[in-house]
Amino acid sequence: MDILQRLARFLDRPLFPWKKLIIGFSVAQFLFEGVLGIRQYRVLTKTKPPAVLQHEVTQEVFDKSQAYGRAKAKFSLINGLYGQIQNFAFYHFDVLPKLWSWSGNLLLRFAPTRFTGEISQSIVFILAFIFIHQAVSLPSSIYQTFVLEEKFGFNKQTPKLFVTDMIKSNLLAVVLTPPILAGFLAIIKKTGSQFFYYLWMFGAGLQVFMITIYPIAILPLFNKLSPLEEGKLKTDVEDLAKKLKFPLHELHVIDGSKRSAHSNAYFFGLPWKKHIVIYDTLIEKSETEEVVAVLAHELGHWSLGHTTKLFGISQAHFFYIFALFSVFVNNNSLYADFGFHSQHPIIVGFLLFSDILGPADNVIKFLMNILSRRFEFQADAFANNLGYNAELAASLIKLQIQNLSTMDADWAFASYHFSHPILSERLKALNWQPTKKVEIKEKVEEDEKKDDTAITTGRDEL
Repeated sequence: MDILQRLARFLDRPLFPWKKLIIGFSVAQFLFEGVLGIRQYRVLTKTKPPAVLQHEVTQEVFDKSQAYGRAKAKFSLINGLYGQIQNFAFYHFDVLPKLWSWSGNLLLRFAPTRFTGEISQSIVFILAFIFIHQAVSLPSSIYQTFVLEEKFGFNKQTPKLFVTDMIKSNLLAVVLTPPILAGFLAIIKKTGSQFFYYLWMFGAGLQVFMITIYPIAILPLFNKLSPLEEGKLKTDVEDLAKKLKFPLHELHVIDGSKRSAHSNAYFFGLPWKKHIVIYDTLIEKSETEEVVAVLAHELGHWSLGHTTKLFGISQAHFFYIFALFSVFVNNNSLYADFGFHSQHPIIVGFLLFSDILGPADNVIKFLMNILSRRFEFQADAFANNLGYNAELAASLIKLQIQNLSTMDADWAFASYHFSHPILSERLKALNWQPTKKVEIKEKVEEDEKKDDTAITTGRDEL
């Protein structure tokens, strides 16, 4: 495209301060999100729940929810500041060119000659980059899991499981990164200035491939999927799927309880072969009708075409990213400002381009959150129209109590960060009429007494 080529020439300006620009973008985003966090923190100091929830939650649950929200807000602020320090140090001390040089020297010293080109060096570089990033982020991960989440009773991981998961994740990176990155770089090198068309097709094919192998080769490394036992729940879910003509292939229960008390339900798979996965914790802590109501909401997303629309949007987003990257892939001034004077590694250019794209991606994130919240209301209405009004409302309230989720939110903070409406908004949309406090199953009450804490959901997909 001529317009992209003209834009590339316009942006390739000698001595342009790209490093200052990227650091400025990062700091501005941190400050902006910090202001939003302060606004939300004020909401988290309230002592009374929203009016629509006053009949649904006890004061004790509300106080715990507010305390959990404040703890997460403080952690987010400190962790964000830590991330800013990391980024500044990476750029100030020229870690990227030094890491690139180290990767090349490592291959020259230990690898056969045919593995010393840019693609091989890029693979070593990216793997080293991933491991370094994981190492510097490890203190935050440990604190979040074993201090913050532990304090509020959410963490079920042992240190052994935490380390095992980390090792498995690293092994997956070592296995998957080389072929994917090699394909990515080979396409750019061999297809010229129009590479983004071919890269986009490669990305779409890769998505389909990952969707196919995920339940077979990746998920079993971390969790055990078991067939849902015969009984009323299985019968009701299968009847719901048949009613909606949902291409259900298998019903699974996942052992989410071995890592946390979080609970959820979701589906995945190819258009003609879908799998439904229900967390064991959701089954344990909810009535059968409430689990079915949760799945009616999830299948509403499928029936209303939300999953197809989001997939289409993601493809358009990928195309936009790859097309814009073609503007920066040969930008001499960008590479030079980060210490790459004689070499212009494509993968380094993509990393730097991703940082430049940050502000635009935040705008897209904001718009996607607006769309996502709209889809959530529509899925709630879908389940409501199927006759699950009371059951869906009860399940939403139970999950809110178990999760200690935010019960009120600053409008600006919620608009920017939340992909789901807050509970009070969803109950109003369902025309929920409060009658009495929603009861959690007796087994959960015994667990709460034993742990002296609440139980949470890990993924807010409902």
